[in-house]
Amino acid sequence: MQKLNLSLLFSFLMSISCFLVSAQEENTSGFNIGVDLYSRYVWRGQDFGSAPSIQPSFEFAHKSGFKLGYWGAFSTNGTYNEIDFKIAYDVAGFSVELTDYFLPVSGVPILKPEKYFNFDNATTGHLLEGSIIWNGTEKIPVSFLAGAYVYGCDKNATGAQNYSAYAEVTYTFSTKAGEIQTFLGFTPKDGLYGNTAGVVNAGVTAGKTIQITDSFSLPVTASVITNPQANNIYFVLGISF
Repeated sequence: MQKLNLSLLFSFLMSISCFLVSAQEENTSGFNIGVDLYSRYVWRGQDFGSAPSIQPSFEFAHKSGFKLGYWGAFSTNGTYNEIDFKIAYDVAGFSVELTDYFLPVSGVPILKPEKYFNFDNATTGHLLEGSIIWNGTEKIPVSFLAGAYVYGCDKNATGAQNYSAYAEVTYTFSTKAGEIQTFLGFTPKDGLYGNTAGVVNAGVTAGKTIQITDSFSLPVTASVITNPQANNIYFVLGISF
C-alpha cells in the first residue's frame, strides 16, 4: 500500500509538471535556471561532503502560485551528491512545499548507494518532507519555516519512521554594503538533525552584488554558521550565476 500511495503521489506531481510546462508555452509561467558554487555545502547546521559544492537548479513557476523544479548538490571530491524535486504553492505570503530529497550515495552516513525508483519505505534513498514557510513582508522582514520528514530513510533505532522535524526563524535587514540575514534553527526532538531537542543552526549571512562589467555582475554571499548541539562552526562562501 505504501508503494502504491507513493506511486500515486509521484504521478500527481508529474501531472502538475506537464500542466506547468504547457502553461509556459502559453506564456503564463516563468522558467528559471541557475547554478551556485559554495566552498562547503552546509544545510540546517550540517556539513554535507566536506568539500566545495556545485548546486544547479531549474524551476517552473505559474502565475497561480504553483512552482516545481529540481535542485542538486555535487561535492567536488565525489563524496556527496543530492538530487531534490520540489513542488510548492505560494499564497498570501505563505509557501506550502513538498520536497523529495534523493540521496544517491552516502547522503546519510549509514546508507549505501541507492536506486532512484526504489520507493519502498524500508529501503528507499528518498526523504519526503512537508513544510510551510511564511516569507514575511517589507515592514516585517522576518520569515519562518517549519518542516518534517514524513516518508523515507529517516528511521529511528527500531526501524520506525522518526519524523525528524526542523524549524527556523530568519531576520533580514539591508545596509549600504548589502543585505544581511540572521537565522536560528532548532529541532524539537532527536532525529537526523541532532541527538536531542535544541538549536542546531545559528548564524549570519551577508550578501552583496559585485559589478564585474557594465552588463555583468555576481551575487556573492558569506555565511558564518554554528551548530551548538554538535559544537561546530563553518565559514561558507558562495557565488550565484
